[in-house]
Amino acid sequence: MLLACTSVHGELSQAQINYFEKKVRPLLAKNCYQCHSERDQRLKGGLALDTKAGVLRGGDSGPAVVPKNVSKSLLVKAVQYRSDMKMPPKKKLKSADIATLVKWVKMGAPDPRDEVAEVTQVESTIDIEAGREFWAFQSPNAVAPNAKGTWARTDIDRHIFAKWNEKGLTPNPDTNRRSLIRRVYFDLIGLPPTPGQVASFEKDSSPDAFEKVVDQLLDSSRYGERWGRHWMDVARYAESNGMERNQLYPHAWRYRDYVIESFNADKPFDLFIKEQIAGDLMPAGNDARRDELTIATGFLAMGPKSLNERNKRQFEMDVVDEQIDLATRATMAITVSCARCHDHKFDPIPTADYYALAGIFKSTKTLFNHGTSAGVRQRSGLAALSSSANESKGVSYASAKTPTNKKSKKNKRNRAPKKPTGPVAMGVEEGSVNDCAIHIRGDVAKLGQRVARGIPQVMHHGDAPKFPEDQSGRLELAEWLVSRDNPLSARVFVNRTWHYLFGRGIVRTADNFGESGARPSNLALLDHLALQFMKDGWSVKKLIKSIVMSRTYQLSSAPNPANSEIDAENAFYWKASHRRLDAESLRDAILSVAGGLKLQPPVGSVVAPLGENQIDRNVKQLAAVKAEQPYRSVYLPVVRNNVQDMMATFDFAEPSMIVGRRSVTTVPSQALFLLNSKFMLENSGKLADEILSDSSLTTPERVGRAYRSILNRKPSSVETQRATEFVAACLKSGQEESDAWSGLCQAILGSAEFRYLD
Repeated sequence: MLLACTSVHGELSQAQINYFEKKVRPLLAKNCYQCHSERDQRLKGGLALDTKAGVLRGGDSGPAVVPKNVSKSLLVKAVQYRSDMKMPPKKKLKSADIATLVKWVKMGAPDPRDEVAEVTQVESTIDIEAGREFWAFQSPNAVAPNAKGTWARTDIDRHIFAKWNEKGLTPNPDTNRRSLIRRVYFDLIGLPPTPGQVASFEKDSSPDAFEKVVDQLLDSSRYGERWGRHWMDVARYAESNGMERNQLYPHAWRYRDYVIESFNADKPFDLFIKEQIAGDLMPAGNDARRDELTIATGFLAMGPKSLNERNKRQFEMDVVDEQIDLATRATMAITVSCARCHDHKFDPIPTADYYALAGIFKSTKTLFNHGTSAGVRQRSGLAALSSSANESKGVSYASAKTPTNKKSKKNKRNRAPKKPTGPVAMGVEEGSVNDCAIHIRGDVAKLGQRVARGIPQVMHHGDAPKFPEDQSGRLELAEWLVSRDNPLSARVFVNRTWHYLFGRGIVRTADNFGESGARPSNLALLDHLALQFMKDGWSVKKLIKSIVMSRTYQLSSAPNPANSEIDAENAFYWKASHRRLDAESLRDAILSVAGGLKLQPPVGSVVAPLGENQIDRNVKQLAAVKAEQPYRSVYLPVVRNNVQDMMATFDFAEPSMIVGRRSVTTVPSQALFLLNSKFMLENSGKLADEILSDSSLTTPERVGRAYRSILNRKPSSVETQRATEFVAACLKSGQEESDAWSGLCQAILGSAEFRYLD
């Protein structure tokens, strides 16, 4: 997962850079630089760990790290105390820290540092004014496209067409109606159209036929399930903590439902963001609204946490760091958290700006557990909801109350909060309000000057927001994030939306708009979309409709050798990209065509009745959360380190990371799943039974029914002949008729045509 996103900065991906800057560099700075820094004339063992060259060169005993080879990396042996060199000598690192270094080496020891020793002072040499000249930190600019002719239907088309003229490209023809309806169904609701829906659209010759389909899909409750899942990728939604203490989050499902309902209601996206960062500070007219705002702040609470951490200050600052990363990268695609230990290496963000944001989140109390799980050192409490929080939906998997863990009696002696008696949720509330001091090299024990709470300097061109003395400042931060004074939030979301609909963002690195990210292939188009999005009241449905109604969205995916010579990666969208269905769409589509998909959403989650137990240690509970369910994939439990098998196989988003662009891999395990999994065999059998249920059909008619159900089209004469011969051969070999048809259905379900959109 960490190697998937290539960066324009050398050979390192942004995920690799983030891992080093957030995990590895602070660990080395805290535990190693005192004895192994090139700035120290008494360099011990000739080993310097504060430069990339020093790590690879090693010391008197040889290279400290051999990339991708843990067994030959002396640094790993030393911290594991498996050699004569035991480092650090006074106290062995925590197991989680050792695991961090092992993972880093396995990744290839990515290291973005310049070939100079670390600077320990906090003085900054960043030129903020010069930094504001970078495209991402300038306000969106409305530019009229220079496009002539009759091809374009919308302003989006005109911006696209102008770029084609500039590059010498010609557009593909429009796609056929069958491909178009299949494309828009999967893009908007994540499900295939039925044979009847395809036939109806193909027969409708009215000029607004496609628009009617789009409106129906946007009005469907299936839409929120599809687009809510996109946001949950970014929000790193999960129902367990992960890391060394994989404690369950039995109340996380409330945030999942909040997201889905928000998209279905077309809640203005600016309001959606404000609720998640500062919902507890916003006014509410009734209990239901107060509950909604409380649940929304679960956005800040459900990240992975080092629950084994003994040092409360270290734990607090790690949570703050994770929240800074989330708030800035999810909304603005800027890696502000890279400035925790030093000035940002690529973007104009000094360490002081990081701690200006840190003061906001340090003044916030994060509520993520009841404190009943045995062995967990860090506890917080949960946010109380009104007693009617569950009444509208009833109770399915579990009530809102969490069962008490009877094995955790000694926890009562401990930093455990009083447990509410009614329904609860993960979230945040105001804490002890104060500015934060700079932590020298990120060390909680080495404090520098105190920094007033604020926003990164490079991102505001006028007056900065004023932060109140008696509140954390989250509300002011949230309002600024979605204000017109912020040049990034609207751009980032419309770019992600474009990525979900085209398979590639206008800025290819959807989670990185900084210096080390890609540049926009069409800045004028990006700015047009951002400005129109804000003008339309931040309506996501209007944004999506404007894109899918463009002629650009409706192009065919056919190859064009001349265009490919100019733009092999289709960065200028002269054709539709051939896109594989994501894990959820693939699973839901198989269940749908087999007749086994239950569209009525469940209440709660399988995780809800299991309490705050550590899931990795309970085989029975682990089996329960991984058991197959008939609901849409968005309602499957998301347990860190134990994602459902099919989801993991087909590149589900890593739930511990902010993922605006998923990896798309092609690996043998995917083919094996389609061939051998119980899921595929059972659903192929169900579809076969449905096809055989009408005894009046001939074999060719049954073949046609299978193709229309799975691929939304009639089979060709050759396909009909081959399928008929296949079934006949199976029967001749002694197979049952149901098995023969099940084999045919499985072959079609496993085909590339079913798994890909054209």
